[in-house]
Amino acid sequence: MRVISTESSQILAARLAGELGCGLVDVRFSRFPDGELYLRAGPLDDRTVVVGSVTSNDDLVQLLLLLDACQQSPCTLVIPYMGYARQDKQFHPGEPLSARAVARSLSTVAEEVICVNIHEESVLDHFEIPAHNLSLAQDVGDYLQSLGLSDPLILAPDEGAAGFSEAVAQSGCWEADHLQKTRLSGEEVIMKPKSICAEGREVIIVDDIISTGGTLASASVMLSDQGAKRIYAVCVHGVLSGGAYTHLKAAGICDVACSDTIERGCSRYSAAKRIAAGIRAGC
Repeated sequence: MRVISTESSQILAARLAGELGCGLVDVRFSRFPDGELYLRAGPLDDRTVVVGSVTSNDDLVQLLLLLDACQQSPCTLVIPYMGYARQDKQFHPGEPLSARAVARSLSTVAEEVICVNIHEESVLDHFEIPAHNLSLAQDVGDYLQSLGLSDPLILAPDEGAAGFSEAVAQSGCWEADHLQKTRLSGEEVIMKPKSICAEGREVIIVDDIISTGGTLASASVMLSDQGAKRIYAVCVHGVLSGGAYTHLKAAGICDVACSDTIERGCSRYSAAKRIAAGIRAGC
C-alpha cells in the first residue's frame, strides 16, 4: 500500500503514510499555458490510498486526474474536506444538486471513500461506492486536554452542532452546552449558553467548520461581557475565508485551532491517526 495526494493535502498524506507505515508516491504537478492542470505520478503499489481535500475547483480537477492515474490499482479515496458538500439542497428550479454532482464524479475509480466530519451525512448517499464518515470529536478532545485548561465549558455555536460538542466534551468529562440566540429587538440579538453560565469559565467553542467566523466573533464579544474568563475556538475544517482568523482574534478569542484536513498555519492537530484507524478497520 502507498499513499498519494493532491497538492492541497501533502502534509496530511505524509502523516497518514507514517501512521499506516507505508510509503508515499512522488507526484509532480504543473500547469499548461492555457491553465490546464497536469500531473505525473511515480510508481504505484498494489493498493493506493488517494488523499485530497476539495477546497477549490483546481483541487477537484487535480483529484479527478489523480484518480484516473491510479485506476490500474485498487484504491481508497480519502476526502478530508469535501467542498460543495454544503450545497446539498435544491431551492429553485434549474439548480444543480452540487454535492451529488461532485460525489458522483469522484465515484468512478475508487472502491470506497472516506470523508471526515462531512457537514451532512446524507451527502454520503450520493456516492456510487461505499462511503464512510469519520468524526474527529475525540481528536479535538485530546487536543484540548493538551492545553491543560481547568474545567472548560464546551460550547456549540448552535443546537445543530450540539451533538459534536457533547462528543468532544465526553473525552474530558467536561460540561457541554450550546449557544442560544434571543432577539431583543429588530436589530439586537444576544447569544449566551442555553443552560450553563459562562461567568468565570474558560469557554471552548467547537464546530465542524469555521468559515467566515462572523457568528463566533459576535458570540465571543457577548461571552466576554457575560464574564467568560477566556474563549477559544476549535474546529475540524478551518476554511477561514474573508479574513476570518484575524476577525476572530480581534473579537477577543485567545486562540483559533483547526485540524489539517485543510492545511493552515493554525492546524494544531492531525486527522491522520483517525483516518489510518478507519482504513485499517475497513471503516
